[in-house]
Amino acid sequence: MNKQQITANIFKKKSFLCVGLDTDLKKIPTHLLDAEDPIFEFNKAIIDATAPYCVAYKPNLAFYECFGLKGWQAFEKTVSYIRTNYPDQFIIADAKRGDIGNTSAMYARSFFEEMDVDALTVAPYMGEDSVTPFLKHADKWVVLLALTSNAGSHDFQMTADASGKRLFERVLETSQKWADSERMMYVVGATQGALFEDVRKIVPNHFLLVPGVGAQGGSLAEVCKYGMTKDCGLLVNSSRGIIYADTTENFAVVAGEKARELQEEMALQLEAFAK
Repeated sequence: MNKQQITANIFKKKSFLCVGLDTDLKKIPTHLLDAEDPIFEFNKAIIDATAPYCVAYKPNLAFYECFGLKGWQAFEKTVSYIRTNYPDQFIIADAKRGDIGNTSAMYARSFFEEMDVDALTVAPYMGEDSVTPFLKHADKWVVLLALTSNAGSHDFQMTADASGKRLFERVLETSQKWADSERMMYVVGATQGALFEDVRKIVPNHFLLVPGVGAQGGSLAEVCKYGMTKDCGLLVNSSRGIIYADTTENFAVVAGEKARELQEEMALQLEAFAK
């Protein structure tokens, strides 16, 4: 899926919502635990309920890998279900890979050829040769970690060099040499607030994947104020606030309602920005 298709879907649906599929067997409704594949059954219900209101899904691989082969099978079935039933959805594998070149090349084959996701989160710490193998796959995206939403993000990402340039700024600047806004997005946490303005000074046209709205306390209005562009330029992720909003047999209906509420807020933000 290319940038123009993502943008068109955002304005068609009046939504830039990404639903995080961080499926934890300890948190899903207990009646699903008797199913042959409870992870997939939960995901399927969530997807069916939220698809009208979002433009992307982001399975977090840690929640699948911890179950070994069964977890990987649930992940593959989830991706296949989205592909078959909701082909307009952008699929991001949140795996945070990144290693020496030949290893990254194998990760790229795994996610882009075997799993057929649209995008993969990648850690930039090892530099250019750990990232560029992911960029060799046509119509696939790298979502590079830049300024994350967790409390420890300031341990390294905000560290400044002698000239006052912070590490996240150097990541943004240097990675511009590897790919343009048609192939690369950046992770910028919703909890970073006004720092989105600093990010946009360096990457004015790139899409930003924005976790941290909802359970982590990030403000959608603030993200839009400092981060939105004429093409929207945002994929705002919500996981726990949607998928675990209810733990009864009515969980999917409630998840759909929560997704709709966010979509309606996003529609207002898009409208306000266009004025």
